[in-house]
Amino acid sequence: MPSKHYYVYMISNFSRTVLYTGVTSNLIRRIYEHKNNLAEGFSKKYFIHDLLYYEIFEDSKTAVEREKQIKSWSRKKKDELIVKFNPKLKDLYKEII
Repeated sequence: MPSKHYYVYMISNFSRTVLYTGVTSNLIRRIYEHKNNLAEGFSKKYFIHDLLYYEIFEDSKTAVEREKQIKSWSRKKKDELIVKFNPKLKDLYKEII
């Protein structure tokens, strides 16, 4: 049986002024929903469509704990994590599909 994965991700708007951190079991579907304004709420309101960062986990508990940890960080610390992973701040969606 294939193992299920869980993802913690950060997305941003075009000008990179707003960040959203989330967790999902299907990263491709979830980012598609954000990009097409199918996800109601914060990301739709602020046009947050670009995948800048993600991590992969084997279990949901660890992924949710990591999401909470990142959400508690300052914007500066989140930006540093993103830049280390994605120095050009490009939208990574095409790389995961």
